[in-house]
Amino acid sequence: MREQCLALLSAAGPACVAVKFQLARFEVLGAPGRTLLGELVQAAREQGLLVIADGKRGDIDVTAAAYAAALFEGLDTPFGPLEGLRADLATVNPLMGIDAVEPFLVAARRAGAGVLLLVRTSNPGARDVADLPMADGDPLWVRLAGIVARLGAEGVGSSGLSDVGAVIGASEPGHLPRARELMPTAPFLLPGVGAQGGEVAPLAAAFAPGRAGGLVSASRSIAGAYRERGGEPAAAAREAADTLREQAWTLSERS
Repeated sequence: MREQCLALLSAAGPACVAVKFQLARFEVLGAPGRTLLGELVQAAREQGLLVIADGKRGDIDVTAAAYAAALFEGLDTPFGPLEGLRADLATVNPLMGIDAVEPFLVAARRAGAGVLLLVRTSNPGARDVADLPMADGDPLWVRLAGIVARLGAEGVGSSGLSDVGAVIGASEPGHLPRARELMPTAPFLLPGVGAQGGEVAPLAAAFAPGRAGGLVSASRSIAGAYRERGGEPAAAAREAADTLREQAWTLSERS
């Protein structure tokens, strides 16, 4: 796994601005997986890549604070400091409410990082909850977008973007124009391109604030590109990443 991940970072990294680590795929390996994750985070930073921790954490009170420390800061103990992941961004589930999000945001801001709240995700089951109508007729995801806008209002930097972003599935791009209207300063993480069937072309609304307004996420379609393109796996991964980067940058220039 170490060799595979390092090879993928080396091949695709130059075409990317960030690497999104699926935390569960490392946690399932136990302590060696956590050690490996730390090594890969360091390798990503050496390439100048932002680090996104995709764990979709969500809890309250002291448990949320512990999750947040693990993601952003680490912990001081009588035996010395324990290094946290020190992610630049982390995905957080807001369905337990604002008080469940705030510990993550506090820790992220102390570390100069940010959070990405799940708003309207890319999986088919999102319609089971996120699309349910509220009393005012709007779907639930609109209420979640309001939380993003509210919490992010104090975190808007010189770029015009906030340190509170949103996860918006690229597999359902019809939601993007309204999502951007509701969250004008939020960076959007856009999973679902590639293996989940999403395409880059319909994502223009995400880039309304500029190129940094949208982070197009693809994993299997890059890591496994050689299965469709043929040739050597690293070269195929780099070609797939370059293609996606060109599509996203071209689209953002028009937005």
